[in-house]
Amino acid sequence: MKFGVVKESQETEARVALTPASAEQIRKLGHEIVVEAGAGARADISDDLYREAGVEVLDSAEKVFEVSDIIGKVRPPTEAEVERLREGQTLISFFYPAENEALLKTAADKGATLVAMDMVPRISRAQKMDALSSMANIAGYRAVIEAANNFGRFMTGQITAAGKVPPAKILVVGAGVAGLAAIGAATSLGAITYAFDVRPEVAEQVESMGAEFVYLDFEGEQEEGSGGYAAPSSPEFREAQLAKFREIAPDMDIVITTALIPNREAPELWTEDMVKAMKPGSVIVDLAAEKGGNCKLTVKDEKIVTDNGVTIIGYTDFPSRMAKQSSTLYATNIRHFLTDLTPEKDGQVNHDMDDQVIRGATVAHGGEVTWPPPKTESPSPQKPRQEKKKEKTREEKHAEEKAAFARQTRGQIGLLAVGAVVMLLIGSVAPESFMSHFIVFALACFVGFQVIWGVAHSLHTPLMAVTNAISGIIILGALLQVGAGNWLVVILSFVAILIASINIVGGFLVTRRMLSMFVKS
Repeated sequence: MKFGVVKESQETEARVALTPASAEQIRKLGHEIVVEAGAGARADISDDLYREAGVEVLDSAEKVFEVSDIIGKVRPPTEAEVERLREGQTLISFFYPAENEALLKTAADKGATLVAMDMVPRISRAQKMDALSSMANIAGYRAVIEAANNFGRFMTGQITAAGKVPPAKILVVGAGVAGLAAIGAATSLGAITYAFDVRPEVAEQVESMGAEFVYLDFEGEQEEGSGGYAAPSSPEFREAQLAKFREIAPDMDIVITTALIPNREAPELWTEDMVKAMKPGSVIVDLAAEKGGNCKLTVKDEKIVTDNGVTIIGYTDFPSRMAKQSSTLYATNIRHFLTDLTPEKDGQVNHDMDDQVIRGATVAHGGEVTWPPPKTESPSPQKPRQEKKKEKTREEKHAEEKAAFARQTRGQIGLLAVGAVVMLLIGSVAPESFMSHFIVFALACFVGFQVIWGVAHSLHTPLMAVTNAISGIIILGALLQVGAGNWLVVILSFVAILIASINIVGGFLVTRRMLSMFVKS
């Protein structure tokens, strides 16, 4: 079959659904490929690069629609593009079926098949086709770059001869794919990064990336969402959330909001009074601007400056601002979907509606609207919530500490009593010279144990270097005794030499390894 790609009709869209690298992989599936002339120009992909990859370049979109069995696009099709579809033809693009029901019905009436890349199920097997995550990743990264460009100050802290520059403080609201990408970019630039999400289970991810998670003082529980998205917040949770944001707003230099639930208006999280509380020169980047924005003052597709000097960026084309990278990822997503549609790699498409991924992404097929897809059970059942442990009172804590101290004291007294009995028994039969050496040995064991046991684990490695000297004394003493006539003394001396030698060699090796960590390669 022929796979065709047309130039995006929207002026602000610079992405393209095909790259030379993805074209080579699609050709291996047995498909022929055509592309409209100039389709990749804004993504720095010339027609000659397509030709070198074995792609036929056609003059117009009409010719591409006419000869292709499968059409690839980025943005949802226009009415004119839907009218060009014919029976049996397949269109793969973002579609947002909840917002384009009329176009969906028109395409279904024509007998065309529509595959919405925004409807790919969020399951492990479909991650390679998850175009929403691919684009959100780029949007989160680009949001930090745009914020830094408009901030006009260092992101990382610096101390120079001219003075000290504090690091920027960035708050990322929403720790989904875009939020995590923004956190990674912000921390790599050296900014002090804070993050908030209504799902407390993502706190560990946030902290592992070097950011600080913002916790709420909220006793209730939030419902868990589906498909990797958070559920809408309860009124009580929302009030606690806004109160926390009002508290930290004056201290933040940059705020990046990413909170958005599919097929819903963006929740308002950053109110007008929070914007007024921010310092002049601060920046807000609203990644939810396309759905109304998380910030009250956001203007879609525009950058504005408020009366108190706060810059609010409401661009909706962040992936297009990195068109070459976005096109590479999106074209790879489509290529993987075509791989599932062509299981035999013989150029013949098998649109298997029993396949969970294909069925979930297909919104029109066989003359019928197939959206929404049937609900399926969650592949990973939610972990049962653990009941909160009842906090102990001060009296209970004091009683437990007292009982633990009593147990420890009884144990120590018992050991001392046993030691005293052993000493008395040995003293009753052993000569005076033995007892003097034995007492020194017992004290050495006691003092050595207390010294080593009290050292923090992180200090044990440098401590080995010091114990090498003690091991050397042990070897010297054992060498003096190894020639004694008593066989027991010879055996003990040999064991002492062996163990002390192992300790010395191991100590030097570990110490050397530790020191090499601080040597520049």
